[in-house]
Amino acid sequence: MAGCLAVVLAAGQGKRLRPLTDARSKPMLPVAGEPMVARVLEMLARGGVDRFVVVVHPGDHPLVDLLGRPPWAGRVELAYQEQRLGTAHALGCAAPFIRAVDASAFILASCDNVYPDGHVAAMIEQQRERDLDAVLTLMQVQPEVIPTLAVVAVQDGRVTRIVEKPRPEDAPSDLGVPFLYVFSARVLDYLPQVAVSPRGEREVQDALRMLIEEGGVVGGRLMPWRMTLTRPADLLALNRHFLRRDPACATVVPEFPIDVRTFPPVRIEAGVELGSGCRIGPEVYLETGACVGKGATLRQAVVLQGANVGSGAVVEQVVLG
Repeated sequence: MAGCLAVVLAAGQGKRLRPLTDARSKPMLPVAGEPMVARVLEMLARGGVDRFVVVVHPGDHPLVDLLGRPPWAGRVELAYQEQRLGTAHALGCAAPFIRAVDASAFILASCDNVYPDGHVAAMIEQQRERDLDAVLTLMQVQPEVIPTLAVVAVQDGRVTRIVEKPRPEDAPSDLGVPFLYVFSARVLDYLPQVAVSPRGEREVQDALRMLIEEGGVVGGRLMPWRMTLTRPADLLALNRHFLRRDPACATVVPEFPIDVRTFPPVRIEAGVELGSGCRIGPEVYLETGACVGKGATLRQAVVLQGANVGSGAVVEQVVLG
């Protein structure tokens, strides 16, 4: 499969993840030893992407530094979004890079969603084989989720309508649209026409709606699941997922007292302080700079840098940061 360009939106603040994002941005929150944005880039690369434009906030210096180092140096261009004015505005920041390489199509992804292996490659292939103006990721959703997503109508395999965050009774179907698309370059022409929403933002779904209304040929691809990073509980779920599915994530670097017991899968990084008699695991991630007191028990937990677990504490199904 020939290579493809992906635009990854990573300039958001992550307000709903506070206090975890008080000291670092959502893209830099760790998932089993790697920043979330790196997990997304790796997923896209496995799907056939070989060039990236990552939209960042200029004040996010750790993210800028990460993307300037291997393995991303030379593969990633940075587009700066100084004001967080919505996804259409963010894509507009990346548009000069897309036009400069004369990309006929590109992937648009957020930095906070991962999907099953094979889904990205299948979307790219579907767009190329049928010469579509767009391919949308589709997911069947429950009625209570409908007001949080764009929802589409599909007829004969073609997306004929998109409605942003409708009430369940007004939704054209139960097919929601998570934030992963393959777009032809045609969508860029609609970005200047996107109006500012009542929230003060310009959203890419409005450009997509105009594309559909003006005869653009848009398909969809159903996928069985996704994992998103929106709230602290999501960070726990993502860490547990990667610890289970990828043995390379489950490593124990530091030496610790002989009576500490671990129950795999766990990841314990260098610079973690462990007291004697601890019980760690399963599905526990301890980031550099975490401290666990004597006799503590941790199961299905994430302890981030600077966090302290008291002696004798029992910590389960929680993120400490």
